[in-house]
Amino acid sequence: MLRKVGIGFASGQGFAHAGGVETVDIVLPLEASEDVGEWEKAAAKKLGVAKVCEVRLLKHSIDARQRKVKVQLRLEVGLDAPLPEAVEPSWEAPPLPKNAKTVVIVGCGPAGMFAALSCLEMGMKPVVLERGKDASARRFDLAPILRQGTVIEDSNYCFGEGGAGTFSDGKLYTRATKRGPVRKVYETLVAHGAPPRIMVDAHPHIGSNLLPNVVKAMRESILKAGGEVHFQAKVSGFVREGHAMRGVVTADGREFVGDAVILATGHSARDIYQLLQKEGILMEQKAFAVGVRIEHPQPFIDAQQYHLAKGEERPRLLPAAKYGVATKIDGRGVHSFCMCPGGWIVPAATENDEVVVNGMSLSRRDSPFANSGLVVTVEPEDTERFKKEHGVLAGIAYQKDLEVKAKKAGGGGQVAPGQRVADFLRARVSQDLPEMSYFPGGKSSPLHEIMPRGVVSRMKDGLRLFDRKIRGYAGADALLLGFETRTSSPVRVPRDETLQHPEVKGLYPCGEGAGYAGGIVSAALDGMKVAEAVAAKCRVISDQ
Repeated sequence: MLRKVGIGFASGQGFAHAGGVETVDIVLPLEASEDVGEWEKAAAKKLGVAKVCEVRLLKHSIDARQRKVKVQLRLEVGLDAPLPEAVEPSWEAPPLPKNAKTVVIVGCGPAGMFAALSCLEMGMKPVVLERGKDASARRFDLAPILRQGTVIEDSNYCFGEGGAGTFSDGKLYTRATKRGPVRKVYETLVAHGAPPRIMVDAHPHIGSNLLPNVVKAMRESILKAGGEVHFQAKVSGFVREGHAMRGVVTADGREFVGDAVILATGHSARDIYQLLQKEGILMEQKAFAVGVRIEHPQPFIDAQQYHLAKGEERPRLLPAAKYGVATKIDGRGVHSFCMCPGGWIVPAATENDEVVVNGMSLSRRDSPFANSGLVVTVEPEDTERFKKEHGVLAGIAYQKDLEVKAKKAGGGGQVAPGQRVADFLRARVSQDLPEMSYFPGGKSSPLHEIMPRGVVSRMKDGLRLFDRKIRGYAGADALLLGFETRTSSPVRVPRDETLQHPEVKGLYPCGEGAGYAGGIVSAALDGMKVAEAVAAKCRVISDQ
């Protein structure tokens, strides 16, 4: 439960408040955007008064569509007196009742962690099981994959405390505002040590250097409030009674049972999908996307997005520029994904016979490179050749096939196959590769031959189109690195109106792995939503 004092984190919806407090929107030139005195002058002018007593920032966004960059601010204004003192959110839960229902949560990513916190707020005891290690130990397990190309298969960039988001950038921007209380997600993160700035930025970002401490603080809140968190607890079986799920069994033989099981394993826990298939539990294929990481020098992206003159440096007040591109070609989407300004490309494989790439940025976003996924939508019918052997898991087999090919093309370890964009468009192998952020390195390879023909043709058309939107996007310094395959789950684990599996009562599919989310915030929202559904079920049982 979040506790707040004062109005420092008011909703900022543009409504007037009692007691001489107003909310106003102003626009300032970049050079004046950090000057509180200028904020006060602009607010007074907007409100038609001589001066104001105090202002407080509620929202900050940058408008770089024109050569003259402007900053849009939403301010809370004290007209006649100072604003009440702002106090950051804190989190606490009521004491657990002696007869608290137990909820087994499989997965300690954002869906699982937010589900656990919500369970505690509603008087239920969460028991969180995570196949990987805690964030501190997990950090040390990243060194072998970076330096020796060896994947520790249950502790890596995908598996461990906090899930893939912990060491994969920490972008919080979402369009999922209709799914639930996005602001509560931000407040919970701030309550656990995230920078308060995420409450006001239009495109909030924490950074992979700060997120580990945030998720550790969330775990401590779960433990302090009476929940349990078990690391290196890989689920290998289910405990079922007829058509009801009662709990799970871990690989080391431990059994965890409860009143409900929330399955929040993320999109890379392929063994869980295989277990569901083995148990005859209904799943469905869904669309996903595959492609590459595309990388440019960050100064190039800055110059294009901020309309800088040749040789002009990015102004100090502007963050590393980002971009988004999207189109539809021959019935399939082609788009950028998880764009990381001032970031690095990182190895995201979960097994040693594959190469997978992803992106991340630190909080300062000060790398000289900008990278993004560049992916093409894959529909279930595109995976037809894998269906006979793999059935509903054909999409996973499609992903795996590409990842194994990437491993072979890279030649060993986590070296990734790469190609200059200009060469990719001309279907020729690059003589060399540009400098890159990917630590294991790249090997010049014919990506145009390795990827499926339909992906290649659409990606080529997309690159030509995007090059007209961002001049030089397909230029000489642009690098493609393969393969970006873990954009989302190729499988959906269905659920009914109570958010339970329609055939297995007590099983609550949740988050990205179940096909209901696509990032930290949407996964967190889904975790909260599922926890509420579990609480509703438990109340019904208690009333009977």
